Amino acid sequence: MDLAVGAIFEGKVTGITKFGAFVALPEGKSGMVHISEVASSFVSDIKDFLTEGQSVKVKVIGIDQAGRINLSIKKAQQPGEGSAPAQPQRRPSRPRGPQRPAQPRDPSTMTFEDKLKMFMADSESRMADIKHNNDRKSGSRRRR
Repeated sequence: MDLAVGAIFEGKVTGITKFGAFVALPEGKSGMVHISEVASSFVSDIKDFLTEGQSVKVKVIGIDQAGRINLSIKKAQQPGEGSAPAQPQRRPSRPRGPQRPAQPRDPSTMTFEDKLKMFMADSESRMADIKHNNDRKSGSRRRR
């Protein structure tokens, strides 16, 4: 099997990191799919798109001088290269932090409890942003 730039292979995800996923290729070789090459949409958490052991179609987009193989899932599924493009299987996202309503509701139809929950969630979010920004500004200048 010829391992050249532009070749498309079927591989199995062997490891996931916050910056990408490692994929086992034929003949015992492996390559890495950078998080930016997983899907055509923005990927903040690669685990929402891939799981270890999952079989994926990848395209070789580069081989550096050290022999590392750079792969792309989104380029392997571009239109015009065979069948219709298949999107990576997206796992349902897990809830993180306080949940907000999907779209703003009419305040005249909301109960007091709903209004209070919405206010508290918004307030907590704003306070967390303020605390995060303050911590970032003063985090590197600690006093002794």
